[in-house]
Amino acid sequence: MYKVLCTDGNAKRAEFTTVHGTVQTPVFMNVGTIAAIKGAVSTTDLQQIGTQIELSNTYHLHVRPGDKIVKQMGGLHKFMVWDKPILTDSGGFQVFSLTGLRKIKEEGVYFNSHIDGKKIFMGPEESMQIQSNLASTIAMAFDECPPHPATREYMQNSVDRTTRWLERCTKEMNRLNSLEDTINKNQLLFGINQGGTFEDIRIEHAKRIADMDLAGYALGGLAVGESHADMYNILDVTVPHLPQNKPTYLMGVGTPANILEAVDRGVDFFDCVYPSRNGRHGHVYTKKGKINLFNAKFETDSMPIEEGCECPACKTYSRAYIRHLLKAKEMLGMRLCVLHNLYFYNHLMEDIRKAIEMKKYKEFKQERLDSFMEYGLK
Repeated sequence: MYKVLCTDGNAKRAEFTTVHGTVQTPVFMNVGTIAAIKGAVSTTDLQQIGTQIELSNTYHLHVRPGDKIVKQMGGLHKFMVWDKPILTDSGGFQVFSLTGLRKIKEEGVYFNSHIDGKKIFMGPEESMQIQSNLASTIAMAFDECPPHPATREYMQNSVDRTTRWLERCTKEMNRLNSLEDTINKNQLLFGINQGGTFEDIRIEHAKRIADMDLAGYALGGLAVGESHADMYNILDVTVPHLPQNKPTYLMGVGTPANILEAVDRGVDFFDCVYPSRNGRHGHVYTKKGKINLFNAKFETDSMPIEEGCECPACKTYSRAYIRHLLKAKEMLGMRLCVLHNLYFYNHLMEDIRKAIEMKKYKEFKQERLDSFMEYGLK
């Protein structure tokens, strides 16, 4: 159940109640592709840094260790020891990224595993079956994430097929949720809006899938090469045509500035690998910009990554020490940076929620954007 608590312009402060707990939105989902955050971060750590919801990937877990093994172990929550909501991506984006290794047909997609080259087929029914085995809280519909740029003809055909696939996903999920041996019989389905940067295709597709009364709606196929201005424009024209009484999820986005702008356009859910990926390379976020701890100027810097930050890294260690760990290729350095970045993102969302509640979101957004711009964080 999704309940809007208050609004400030188009920005929404809401609660999304699931069988695995209630999510306060806007929210950033911490990305644990293979049921783990890269960087030696445990689910105990996620609890400590304020994570509300974790995201894992259908394709990767199907390939390794295998969704049937996860089901045998009691589902993803028990397997990774996480009692809060989990969203599983359908595998559609991974299929998009395997260009040259896949063939898209009406029945689904034929492709080769990136691990051992094994031939795999995945269609709407298979994606739903895998996600049901994983027993995630939220399952994403199987879709095609079209390349950017794409011709209007290609985009329209792709979106039409994605709509047909969504109908098949809905039917299959209803069947799976009714089976006796299904672990999570309350699994929710989110549909995905596609259409690239074609405004009319996006709007028409939003209207078509809105009529299907799903648990939530995502915007896919963005942050794949188009400009930020184009992405924001698509949000401006598309989000109003998605149900306002359901959560809206912008897939794979993004930077702190992207999130601030998208919240202002009515988006609730976000996910991105940036905080963990950048952290593993010594790039850490602060309210005054992004810092590269490999820089020589931090060699004798006794300050924490960010003064006043309550993350596990900042409460104990100096920039100089963490830089030393990174230079020595000690895993602890990478871990501390990832923990800090995820804490930064999770608490950025907390600040966003407070600003909306206080009806001061516009001022808050501009203040943060000005600070990011001044210090080079976009």
